[in-house]
Amino acid sequence: MTAAYYAAVDWGTTSFRLWIIGEDGSVLAERRSGEGMTTANKAGFHAILEKHLAAVDAPGHLPAIICGMAGAKQGWVEAGYLDTPAALADIASHAVAVPDLDRDIRILPGLAQRDRRHPDVMRGEETQLLGAASDLGRGLHLVCMPGTHSKWVRLEDGAVSGFSTFMTGELFDVISKHSILSHSIADAHAFTGDHPAFAAAVAEARTNPALATSLIFGARSGQLLHGASATDAKALLSGTLIGLEIAGALASAKTIDSICLVASGSLGTLYQAALESLDCPLQVVDADTAVRSGLSTAAQAIWPL
Repeated sequence: MTAAYYAAVDWGTTSFRLWIIGEDGSVLAERRSGEGMTTANKAGFHAILEKHLAAVDAPGHLPAIICGMAGAKQGWVEAGYLDTPAALADIASHAVAVPDLDRDIRILPGLAQRDRRHPDVMRGEETQLLGAASDLGRGLHLVCMPGTHSKWVRLEDGAVSGFSTFMTGELFDVISKHSILSHSIADAHAFTGDHPAFAAAVAEARTNPALATSLIFGARSGQLLHGASATDAKALLSGTLIGLEIAGALASAKTIDSICLVASGSLGTLYQAALESLDCPLQVVDADTAVRSGLSTAAQAIWPL
């Protein structure tokens, strides 16, 4: 069996994921929990990490590479930001060491766009980018990373020239729970990207983004006038918001060689269906694979075998 090389950690606001990576690149062990930054600020980042390392019998000397909210100002040790334009290859060299520990622990920085007209930040997604970039090669690519706050990144020959954050996931949550539409979708079931209401809403929002608030209200009026179901209404709301996001992202991009979708799970399938329905040139990378690959690239730069 291959020897352990390092521990890779993706530490979010509400989630914790750890992988023990072997010298041959294989995943030797994995741990997941809800002990994100919010919990770690109370229980202690070091205590949580060591608990999970002990659970998989990780050696005491095994180094750890961490991305995500552990490096935020409110996190374990602030890792700061690299300013755009930023070469992805520079991320590892700006990792911050956690002081006063026997174990070598490094936290990767985020990225910052300091344009006063369009200020933006990301933390964690830069590591997914680092992992996905190896599959993209040179050229100009638009990378989409869906989530509560989706990121769209302009990647040129391995460097981030700029990016935009879209609050699509949070807006969906707020509208579906705290607006008049909450009554329309209260009894909705899960749906997929081939739902007719979702596909139609994506196309309409992409074509007529200026009608955003009117299109969203259609989730209610469609029920009142045409007997649309709660699931239809939910699919319409989701499709409209995702379609608006795509419209905004494509409008701000130059001519591109491809779009790369870094995603997983049901949300990833919705974005994939939305992008494919618009005939966008698309490449799909699994989000878990991307973050592990990015952590691996950084770890090998810091601790070469």
